[in-house]
Amino acid sequence: MKFLTAIILTALLSFAIGLFTALPWWSFAITTLIIAAAIHQKPWKAFLAAFIAQFLLWAVIAYVIDNANQHLLSVKVATILPLGGSYIKLIFLTAFIGGLVAGLSALTGSFLRKR
Repeated sequence: MKFLTAIILTALLSFAIGLFTALPWWSFAITTLIIAAAIHQKPWKAFLAAFIAQFLLWAVIAYVIDNANQHLLSVKVATILPLGGSYIKLIFLTAFIGGLVAGLSALTGSFLRKR
């Protein structure tokens, strides 16, 4: 139950901090660290909960924004990067980076709690 709570709370607070504040893109890492420190879990579970939450959040947000302009910019960026012009691969890469940052932040929060 804590795992699911951490996923939902991480996704909601990450979305809210990105929507309602003028902080940098990595500001969700602060909320992820606080959530992982507040909800006691094993370090790998904290990492996985934050990774899943942020991966899904960023994938959905990136797809919605990308779909609004018929994938014009993402296809051009995917052509520049070695992604073969696939906007889907670019969305997954974006979501993976967000998930990795959130997961490492949650891992740090979990280790801080153990201390």
